[in-house]
Amino acid sequence: MPALTELLHKVESGDTLAEELLLQLAYDELRRIAALRMRGEPSGQTLQPTALVHEAWIRVVATRHGGAFRDRRAFFAAFAGTMRRVLIDISRRKAAERHGGGIVHQSLSDDPPEHAALRHNAASDPTAEVLLVHEALERFEARDPLAAELVKLHYFSGLSLAEVSELLQMSRASAFRCWRFARAWLKLEVERILAEHRDTATP
Repeated sequence: MPALTELLHKVESGDTLAEELLLQLAYDELRRIAALRMRGEPSGQTLQPTALVHEAWIRVVATRHGGAFRDRRAFFAAFAGTMRRVLIDISRRKAAERHGGGIVHQSLSDDPPEHAALRHNAASDPTAEVLLVHEALERFEARDPLAAELVKLHYFSGLSLAEVSELLQMSRASAFRCWRFARAWLKLEVERILAEHRDTATP
């Protein structure tokens, strides 16, 4: 994608016209990513993929000087993280409105089929689901930053593992092995977090 790479470099240098051209070039792909991510959200989610792209774009442009437009990898990683934060913000607001901000025992059953290993049984508030995965991912990032980046791109943005392997410049076999390890670790960590919250809530 030489056209995208060239535009990214121009945006990184502060070219506002390049920002508009980049959005036109990348919009369809970003909306596809947003739509895939929204499929994993609980029912009742009012945000639409188009709105998610627009909100993420505004936030990513604001962090341009932080390297978000350095290259294709940084670009898609920035959107992966930003879309995740947008959905986390929404989930936190809903949790605060309904349950006083508490995290409750819930399910990951709305995930796409390939994420089945992350699922947990017994749900009472699916809007808190993303908060649990987010908390587990923060802990995982401290342990293995590269694997955590793979999770952000695959789990939160909906990119295929083949696409992620290209962005992270690793073989597809390595990407699949990394994903299997990451989802197993995150599943155990989510269960550990739930246990921690249950212990905290016990009088």
